[in-house]
Amino acid sequence: MLKLYDYELSGNCYKLRLLLSFLGVQYRSELIDFYPGNQHKSPDFRQINPLGQLPVIDDNGLVLRDAQAILVYLASKYDPSNRWYPRKSPELLGQISQWLAFADAITATASAARLHDGLFYSEIDVEAARAGAHRLFRVLDEHLFFAEEEGQDWICPGEHPTIADIACFPYTVLSEEGGIPRIDYPAIRRWSDRFKRIPGFVVMSGVFPAGPAATDRRQAVA
Repeated sequence: MLKLYDYELSGNCYKLRLLLSFLGVQYRSELIDFYPGNQHKSPDFRQINPLGQLPVIDDNGLVLRDAQAILVYLASKYDPSNRWYPRKSPELLGQISQWLAFADAITATASAARLHDGLFYSEIDVEAARAGAHRLFRVLDEHLFFAEEEGQDWICPGEHPTIADIACFPYTVLSEEGGIPRIDYPAIRRWSDRFKRIPGFVVMSGVFPAGPAATDRRQAVA
């Protein structure tokens, strides 16, 4: 059975739990004491991931690190519909890759601010991290607004979300834990609500279920 080296409060681990739930893939969670135990930096864990980072998966002996890389792998292997990572569409693959890189930038800013405020990472320049997250959120909000104007619900074109949405969701929706409000990003808030209505959606600490169903067309994914 697939093993996920996991930490409940990690947005990057949450990305994988989301996709595994959406796909209905069974897995075993190997909990790592990220804080305060710092287990991910231990010699034993560095035998699994020399970078000392989460998440990591072990799929029958194939060990992979990096959340975005693992999303690509899981969607490629376990989604027979090819909707989460449409391998036959070079155009969509290029766009997905673009937004996976964007998600890394969200991690470097919004997640960094959250680490500063919640896990006391005092070495982080939190004001720079917050400012960087706001720059990214303005880009994402504008992109989602114009997508909505064209009848699109998701980050990349199509009727179904992709791993680009999964990659960008956690640290965006957790941003207020790092002092980054989303009040000025209405398109992001609407997209977040749609995302929470995807069948198989699971919550984590700080991420709540969707509220009462909206009345417009953007309620769920078939």
